[in-house]
Order: sequence, then structure tokens, then C-alpha cells
Amino acid sequence: MSNSAIKGLISLLLISSSVLVAAQPAEKREDREPEAATGVLKKQTIVAKHAMVATANPYASDAGYKILKQGGSAVDAAIAVQLVLTLVEPQSSGIGGGAFMLHWDKKQKTLTTFDGRETAPALSTTDMFLDKNGKAVSWINAVVGGRSVGVPGVLAGLKKAHDKYGKLPWALLFADAITLAEEGFIVSPRLEKLVAMEFNPGITKLPTIKNYFFPNGEAIKAGQLLKNKKLAAVYRSIAAQGVDVFYQGWVAKKIVAAVQNSTIAPGRLTLADMKNYQAKELPAICGAYRQYQVCGMAPPSSGGLAIIQILGQLERFDIAKMSIADTQFTHLFSQSSRLAFADRNRYVADSSFVSVPTQGLIDKQYLAQRSRLIDLDKDMGIATAGIPKGAVAQADDNALELPSTSHISIVDQEGNAVSMTTSVEMGFGSALMVEGFILNNQLTDFSLDPKRNGQWVANRLEPGKRPRSSMAPMMVFNQDDSLKLVVGSPGGSRIINYVAQAMIAILDWQLDPQSAISLPHITNRNKVTTLEKGTELVELKSALEAKGHKVMVRDLNSGIHAIEISNGYLRGGADPRREGKAIGY
Repeated sequence: MSNSAIKGLISLLLISSSVLVAAQPAEKREDREPEAATGVLKKQTIVAKHAMVATANPYASDAGYKILKQGGSAVDAAIAVQLVLTLVEPQSSGIGGGAFMLHWDKKQKTLTTFDGRETAPALSTTDMFLDKNGKAVSWINAVVGGRSVGVPGVLAGLKKAHDKYGKLPWALLFADAITLAEEGFIVSPRLEKLVAMEFNPGITKLPTIKNYFFPNGEAIKAGQLLKNKKLAAVYRSIAAQGVDVFYQGWVAKKIVAAVQNSTIAPGRLTLADMKNYQAKELPAICGAYRQYQVCGMAPPSSGGLAIIQILGQLERFDIAKMSIADTQFTHLFSQSSRLAFADRNRYVADSSFVSVPTQGLIDKQYLAQRSRLIDLDKDMGIATAGIPKGAVAQADDNALELPSTSHISIVDQEGNAVSMTTSVEMGFGSALMVEGFILNNQLTDFSLDPKRNGQWVANRLEPGKRPRSSMAPMMVFNQDDSLKLVVGSPGGSRIINYVAQAMIAILDWQLDPQSAISLPHITNRNKVTTLEKGTELVELKSALEAKGHKVMVRDLNSGIHAIEISNGYLRGGADPRREGKAIGY
């Protein structure tokens, strides 16, 4: 293929989807690298009547759209999307990682969640990430290699959801991903940049992943056709034999061998760990915000709880009369976020192992009490965790979460919906690559130091435990219990701020999804108030500092994907900071 033909193909792949109800002119767009970009690019809200999918990559959106057009359910489309993302966005998510999914059944008016979060191997110990002096190893040194790998959960979660809500045959959902893996996909500018910058040092230290991303010693380039025949073979096996081949068959054996024999930090994963993994179906957690019900994942995800807390603590303020460029809004949002993160860092972990005061944290009286700590004129500094009903004393934890994750929002033709956030944690995960896919490093989402000041940390590593997460797939419902919004984002622990802000923009400011997603970001994780570089928010720095804020200006590269149901239509948006798109019919 000529260079001009390749460039033409790239342009076609990166064009935003047309509006199918009222067609919009296609717009060519430049890609932005997610962890180093500045500013946002203009996109238009996509409108459709029947069904819609919004994902982080055009290939994945197209695969999900095709399934919807064939009469597939939202869960069917989510499976097709995840399989393609494993191939085309391997740095962010994949079958070697984990996921959280919310599912709305419109006919039955039921909301449920599927927990496909990774688990710690049975041979794990609380001191696994401590050095010989009993000190936690540096986080970056904990990431690479087999020690950081948890039992992958995403496939088990998707299979559990498909058993209940799938319509099309399991094997059919693999078709697009198999074809792309065998025939090749065009490398995006974003993937090129992340490989070139060696965002994860393991990609040049471990041979299998190095050979894939640096063929003949040269990093892959945007526009290059990249094939992954090993992944195609894995997909063919799983399509034909089901997930047992992944958890008990030849793929499981390959995974375990890679972890145990890693040349860097070999791990403790066994075939028994793989065989014994169980995805969970759990109730969602919901809280009121104005006239809406806001719903998300229960622990071990902290995202749903923290977002409900942020919104609940802000409810007494007239947010609708403010704007993103209002110093007072930025101040209030940052203060509410401080309070939520203080509680998150103390109490939230896997509730199968520790007592998490879930209902106490979102109790209206508790949130009103916490809200009264917000001073209109002064930054509160580092917030202290509250004492909600049911709280048990725990040490605070500041385990790191990096922003290489992906979010999928889908509404099918029957009105059923999926909000799914999926991750391998650090960009390129543990950097262990097995048969064409990357294994997660989710064990580093545990506190590497199990004790603080002699007290146990709730989110400490224990055998079989799921690490805490900030992933926040969310849904919002109207007063009549009809679905209003499907939303979520990647972004490490900043996910909580990204999603909460987008929800405020849609619910309070009445913005369409694309406009809400494209707003500049504010974050505060109970540390500093961070303003998105290259945006109008930078002008608020002095005014915030006058209120006592410590302010940082930096890139805040979310990957929000949202679908709003309004007046019988679906309105969708994809984050202009990344390469995704929304498409519907």
C-alpha cells in the first residue's frame, strides 16, 4: 500500500461518526496523546433514535455498532467492543485485565452490576511488596513483571453478563476482533506516542512485548498495519470453547507460565487461581441528587461512592447558576472532592474482606454534615475522614492508580444499557504479554504498605482479595425510573472528578453530552487543586490561591464517553482528548 493510501485510510478511521437522525458533515480530527496532550478538540454530539455506542477507539465503536445493527443486546455489543479494544488499545484494557459493568434492563426496570475485578493469587502475602527492610518498594518497581498480576476477570464478567442478557451467539461476537487481529489494524497516533515515550519501562525490558511493539528494533508508527495472529488464535479458541479455555485450558497455562517465569519479579499466580476465579453479580449503589437517582458500583470500586458523596455534598449550593469558569464552582467542587477522597482513602476496599460503611457514606444526613465543613471563602486544606454509621477504624491509604483505562457506554434498540469501565491499570499493565494480550498489574492498586502507624490499611493485599478501584461506570435515572444518562471515564483516581463534573454539566447546566465532556477539568484528590492546562480555567489560578488553594496546572486527559436519553432520542459524545467516537442509528 502506498504512503498516500495509508494516510487516507488513517483519516477515514479517525473521522467522527455522522449524526444519523440529522446527518452532520464528517469532520477530520487530529489525535491527542492521552497522558501528554494539552487542550481539547471540537466534536459534535451524535444523535440517534434507536441505539448507540461510544468507545475509546473507532474500530471498537464500529464493532459494537455492527452488533447492535444485527439485533444484538447492549451486553453483546460490549463484548465485541472489549475484544477489539484488547487489540487496538492494548495499553488501556484487555482480556488480561478486569472490568466493572452496570446493566439496565428497561423492560424489567432492573439495574444490576457485574464485578469482573481481578483477584490476588492465593499465595499472595501482605508483605509481598515490601523490601528486605520492611519498606514498601517504589510503585514503578512494583508494576513491571509477574508479581503485580492479578487473576484477570473481564472475560468471566462478560460471560456472566452474556449468560443473562446476551441475545446473539457468543462466537459471533468475536468475528470482527478475529478479522482485525489476523488482517491487521492501522496503528493510531496515540498508540505510537505511548510506545515511543516508553510510558511503561517494561515494554523495552521484557522480550515478548518488546518484539511486538518494537519489531526489528524500531517502535511501531502511526499508519502502520499491525497484525496479531496469536491473539486471533486465542479468540478463536475462546469463541469455540468458551471462557473455560482461558481459565482452565491452554491459555490459562500460558498465563501462569508467563507470570511464574517472568524475568522481572516472578509472580505467584497458579492454575488453581485461574480455575477458581468467579465474577460477581451485585446490586448497584444509588443515591439521590436533586430530582435524579445516581447509581454506580459498590466496593471494591470507590468511584460510585465518591461521586454520590461529591454530588450530595454540593446539593445545597445553587450550582445551576454557576459555570465551569466560575471561581466559586471550582472552589466548591474541589472542597467536596477533598471530603470524598478523605473517606475513600480510609474506608473503601473489598467488602468481602473488610467492613465498608457503604450506606453510611452516602447517608443524606452524613453528607449534609460533611457539606457543612465547606467554607465558601477558604480552602479547607487536607480533609480528614468522617465517621459514618458503621465505620470501623482503619489507617488511611493513598495507593496509586494510573490513568490507562477505557470506558464503554452503550444503549441498545430495546433501551437496555451498559456502562462499563475496563482496565489493565498502568499503561501496558505489567508489560507481560501472553499470546498477543497484555496482563494487568492490578495488585499495585492495593496499598503496597499494609500498615500505617501500626494500624492495618483496609486496602491491603490479601489472598483472593480484589484491589480497590476508582473506576466509576455510572447511570442516572429520572423521577419516573426511566434512564437518563450512561457515563464513565478512564483517568486513574481522577476518574471520580472527571465523571462527577460531566454529570453536573449535564444535570445542572443542561449541556449536551459532547459539550459537557469537552469542558476543561478541575480535580482535587485531597491534595492540590489542579486545573487543566491550555484552558480558560488557568485564569482562575490567582483567585483560587487567594482562597488558600495550592494550585497546579497540568494536562488532565480524561476519556469520558456518555449517552443521554432525552425526548425519545439518544445523544452521545466521545472525549475529544482521545481518539474515540460515538455512533448510533
